[in-house]
Amino acid sequence: MSSADDSKHEGFTAEERAAMKDHAQELKKASRRTSRAEKAAEAKRDVLAKIAEMEGSDRIMAERVHAVVTSTAPELAPKLWYGMPAYALDDKILCFFQSAAKFKARYATLGFSDLAKLDEGTMWANAFALTEVTDEVEARISALVKQAVS
Repeated sequence: MSSADDSKHEGFTAEERAAMKDHAQELKKASRRTSRAEKAAEAKRDVLAKIAEMEGSDRIMAERVHAVVTSTAPELAPKLWYGMPAYALDDKILCFFQSAAKFKARYATLGFSDLAKLDEGTMWANAFALTEVTDEVEARISALVKQAVS
């Protein structure tokens, strides 16, 4: 048996606490909206505003990811999720973009939820590191999004 002194719980990082606060604000804001169309329009504006707040390569990659996802799968609804641009199918997050700056990471991430149909055997990736969005990367993102919604 180990004593309580053997492990110290550090708790959530400042970045994780900020993401949780973002999510709480998103939920509060969503509950105030009235019509479905109004919710969708405001959610899209929120995503575009969040992308515009990003700096440098994070913003460039987020803009390109947004363009690819929305053109590949127009049925996905842009919305914020823990302060990140995300795309939902039937109000459930299917994929998201996490900027490198959000959690002071080395790279940005394109992630997929368990709803994405990316299954491949008994083990498959559901998140991808992004350092640059090239034409080849755009094609891969488009293929992943098509597979995820199929």
